[in-house]
Amino acid sequence: MLRNIICALRLPFIGASILPFILGSLITRKNFNYSGFLAGLSAVIFTHLSANLINDYLDSESGADWQDKKSYGFFGGSKLIQEGRLSAKFYLRAALLCAGLAGFCVIILAALLKSYCVILIYLLIIIFSWQYTARPLSFSYNYLGELSLFLLFGPATVMGGYFIQSGIFPDLKSFILSLPAGFFTSAILFANEIPDFPGDSKTGKNNLVSLSGPQKAFGIYYLIVFSGFCAIGLGVYLGYLGFIAVFSFVLIFPALKAGMILKENYADKARLIPASKLAINIQMLAGIILILGLL
Repeated sequence: MLRNIICALRLPFIGASILPFILGSLITRKNFNYSGFLAGLSAVIFTHLSANLINDYLDSESGADWQDKKSYGFFGGSKLIQEGRLSAKFYLRAALLCAGLAGFCVIILAALLKSYCVILIYLLIIIFSWQYTARPLSFSYNYLGELSLFLLFGPATVMGGYFIQSGIFPDLKSFILSLPAGFFTSAILFANEIPDFPGDSKTGKNNLVSLSGPQKAFGIYYLIVFSGFCAIGLGVYLGYLGFIAVFSFVLIFPALKAGMILKENYADKARLIPASKLAINIQMLAGIILILGLL
């Protein structure tokens, strides 16, 4: 049962929110608020888990995850509902529980910061994250999935971490530093959308792959991921990042490899798994290098 729950939570993807939050929190290190950091980080993690769970639940309800019941680990959902290992009700209840736990952490954070607008911001973020799949907006079904993920895992997370430490929002520096996380996380999503395209198209789930077609989708992947590297270059040029951030450009090579895998194997799900792994590793390693570039 525990193994199923870990799989349902999609824990391998949790770094996509943890690292950007740490990055934002370290932009300024004067009088570091450790209590606020821990409360904020907990809220970020539980919000992310809630979004993962509700996404699986709603994609199951729409029929998208039933088009291919095989689990690939990185795309197509966890498939635990389809395999009969966990019920749809479990996903819904777990999503609500995680959202509630995130809300509890946000209340603590609001008390620490003496700023109750934090609660309003949380409500907007949890609603926005659920609307990735949920009606009426259903971003991932209406060509806006990549943009919504960019905003949630880039500006919202990085600038949120910065706000907790500095009390400043909005802020140009934290916004620019949030761009790489947004682009690299969107690249993960896009790489995962290519193998899902056949099933998604049958259930009306429209994304950028729907616009280009899976054969040419590798070009959009390159555009997204290299925008992330350009954003890092901008951060270095403006003096927001130390020289060590330049080492992140080594990750261009695995990015090129991931794109070639997407180009050559767009119709073979099993062979697309390495591209998803590379996209995740690029986001994780770039996040670590950028954090070091701040210190």
